Amino acid sequence: MWNPWHGCHKCSAGCLNCYVYYLDGARDKDARLVTRSKTNFNLPLKKDRTGSYVVPSGVELPVCFTSDFFIEEADGWRGEAWEIMAKRPDVNFLICTKRIERAASRIPENWGSGYDNVTVAVSCENNQAAEKRLPVFAKFNAKRKYIFVAPILEYVDLKPYFRAGKFDMVSVGGESYANARECNFDWVKLIKKDCDLFNVKFDFHQTGSNFVKDGKRYRLKHRDEYLQAKKGMLYL
Repeated sequence: MWNPWHGCHKCSAGCLNCYVYYLDGARDKDARLVTRSKTNFNLPLKKDRTGSYVVPSGVELPVCFTSDFFIEEADGWRGEAWEIMAKRPDVNFLICTKRIERAASRIPENWGSGYDNVTVAVSCENNQAAEKRLPVFAKFNAKRKYIFVAPILEYVDLKPYFRAGKFDMVSVGGESYANARECNFDWVKLIKKDCDLFNVKFDFHQTGSNFVKDGKRYRLKHRDEYLQAKKGMLYL
């Protein structure tokens, strides 16, 4: 993971139990303060003692997963981050945002239809967020576009947006840690069905800590959420 800056502001229902706020709170840190990384801003360009990149060729590297790539405070730093991505065409950078309405005016001049090595994802935790963000995202140019239904708070009907634009993958995940709201497997199955209907790739990346399947509630430790989601994929 590459976090050139850290900290964020809650902007919708999905942010209520934000894991960044939870983890920062445990360290007595204020997650509302957006700060540029002093040590890892240029992580993709760092090399080890042998002269090899610390971030190896061919990996998918999540970007700003403890902030938002398009957050306002980062407007002065983002240009440098784009330049770093351009210098590592061998790495696929995965940017996820809740602020897609800011993206079109904050991409590089040579963006065109998107950088070959950059995937843009938009997070939509419920239908209200989808209605706000996905029509904008449908018109946004990127070589690969993902929808993250995370943390899933209800069944999100993606069919209208699949008709409006091309999306490469949908990834669903539940909420983690204390006070996690439920992730109901019935919602996951319905979204998978919609993806199959439109030939969109689907992934269930984590159950969350409060998982409901076949009417039974499971309280899971964070380390078990990914394994249980992979098991859940077998039933989809």
